[in-house]
Amino acid sequence: MEKNRYLNRIGYTGPVEATTAALNQLHKGHLFSVPFENLDIFLGRPIVLTLQSFYDKVVYNNRGGYCYELNGLFGWLLTAFGFNVTMLSARVFDKGSIGPEFDHMVLLVEAEKPLIADVGFGDSFIEPIGFDEASSLQQGYFYRLKESDSQWVLQRRDMESDWDPLYIFSLEPRKLEDFSGMNVYHQTSEDSHFTRQPLCTKATTEGRITLLNNRLIVTSGDDRNETPVTMASGYISMLKKYLGIDLEETDARNFMRHAGTDADTFTV
Repeated sequence: MEKNRYLNRIGYTGPVEATTAALNQLHKGHLFSVPFENLDIFLGRPIVLTLQSFYDKVVYNNRGGYCYELNGLFGWLLTAFGFNVTMLSARVFDKGSIGPEFDHMVLLVEAEKPLIADVGFGDSFIEPIGFDEASSLQQGYFYRLKESDSQWVLQRRDMESDWDPLYIFSLEPRKLEDFSGMNVYHQTSEDSHFTRQPLCTKATTEGRITLLNNRLIVTSGDDRNETPVTMASGYISMLKKYLGIDLEETDARNFMRHAGTDADTFTV
């Protein structure tokens, strides 16, 4: 790993030391710089579980990725900082049901105290969460970790609603190769959320920018603006302007073909 190049990618200029303060800044920098996205699935490119492939994609090629890629790579960076990092398997809640083991990867990071880090869940917490915190208010949502039968549940609520579970995990250490089966599933199964429509989203200091299928959604505080994207050329332009991803011409053609359109009109 060329650590300085990675740090430049996420805009980090702080001290290289294993402290909670450094972890918070690294976590925020990653989320504000590297999109959560599934575009390779629609480009017809297999997502391979190796740290070097993650690094090449995110750092050299200025791309994003999904949980295995982003948290796998971020864990590598934290280890280079001197943190003790453990990969954990999480099961995601979806409309009352719970996904299978290895559905999602999160990171247990030892700083001054143990914390959960996660730069690969899309719209979620911006700074790592501690096990002993009553709750953490971040960008309009409260987050907390709640113990349940020797496992931990990440919960979220807004100012008015009750707590909702996002995912559940144990503290059993995992290895990158343990996620191989679900990595294949998420790329190939019709039941996977990631094969249904292209998604690219990135946190901002005010909210979030998302390209979901043929819609550009920009949130800032309580404001939400949605713009339809009707042309393939417009989609590629917005992807570069708002999310920093510059698809080459051949990639753009492949993307449109795998996304289900053979003309300039972008509709999935």
